[in-house]
Amino acid sequence: MSKEHRPLLMRSNRLLGAQLVEHNLVKIEDLENANEKLIEVVASDQPRQSTILGILAYDMKVLREDDVLHHIVETDGVGLVDLRDYEVPDDVKKNIDFGACWATWTVPFDKEEEFSFVATAYYLSPAVRMHWEKTLGGPILWFGTTLEGIADYLERLAAEPTPGSAPAAPAK
Repeated sequence: MSKEHRPLLMRSNRLLGAQLVEHNLVKIEDLENANEKLIEVVASDQPRQSTILGILAYDMKVLREDDVLHHIVETDGVGLVDLRDYEVPDDVKKNIDFGACWATWTVPFDKEEEFSFVATAYYLSPAVRMHWEKTLGGPILWFGTTLEGIADYLERLAAEPTPGSAPAAPAK
C-alpha cells in the first residue's frame, strides 16, 4: 500500500468499524481485537487482507458479511451487484485508481451519462462514501458487494491490458 493511500485505508476501516458497532453488528471488544490484527496486516503490505470487515467475518468469525449487506439493503436501500461476469467499459478501466480501490474496498464499475455506478463492501464507512463522491464528482448509484467480489474484480482488471495499449505478447 502506498503512503498516499495508507491514511485512506486506515480511516475507511476505522469508520467502518465504528459504524458496525453503532449498528450493533459487532461488539466493541471484538472491534478492538480486530483493529490490532489490522495494524499487523497493513504493516505486512497485503492489500487483499487489509480489511477490518474481513478480519471480523473470516478470521474472528464474529460477524457475517451477508448480515452487513442485508443491513445496508434494509436500512439504506442500497442495491447489490455481482461483478464476476461484469464487462467493464474502457473509459472506466482507464481511470481506475487501484490503490484507492483497495484502501476503500470500493470500485467504480460503470458510468451512464453523469451517474457513476460504484460497488463497495464498505458502504457503512462515511470516509469511503466521501472519498468517492469527491473523486468522481457527480451523482453516484451505490451498490453493495462482497470483499471477494471487490478483490476478484480488481485482480481481474489488473491482469487485463490497459485500454489503448497493445495486447501482451503470447508466451513462447
